[in-house]
Amino acid sequence: MSILFIVCRLFLGGFMIYGGIQKFNKPMPEPIEVVEKAQKFTAAEKVNTLQKILYISGAKQTGYFWQVLGICELLFGLLLMIQGTGFIGALFLLPITLHIFLFHLFLEPDDIEELVQTGVLFAINIGLIMREKEKWKHLLWIKPI
Repeated sequence: MSILFIVCRLFLGGFMIYGGIQKFNKPMPEPIEVVEKAQKFTAAEKVNTLQKILYISGAKQTGYFWQVLGICELLFGLLLMIQGTGFIGALFLLPITLHIFLFHLFLEPDDIEELVQTGVLFAINIGLIMREKEKWKHLLWIKPI
């Protein structure tokens, strides 16, 4: 069972590191480019694609959020892969994996493969945290005197 959790940590950590690196591979689009790209998807049947374009482009246009997300994915993925910091890496990654899953659930509900993949990542993250519940359960359940 311990080997399974090590494999899960390495898988999730590697996936997050890869995702973090990908955030820095492409140049940030100019606002005009975003508008031109979005105008191609104004038809009613393409509203899901338009929502995804506007959401991700909006995160990139802030000038900081996309980069902060990439740095967090890299850092927390590395923490997860290191033996002594695996729990804190899993804990810090929880909101990120939840966000990724919810993004696909609400903006790509028809893409079952992506939904399953991101759901598995979120489930692995929850499993890694639950495995260490002895470290944090006292924060939630205070024993009566």
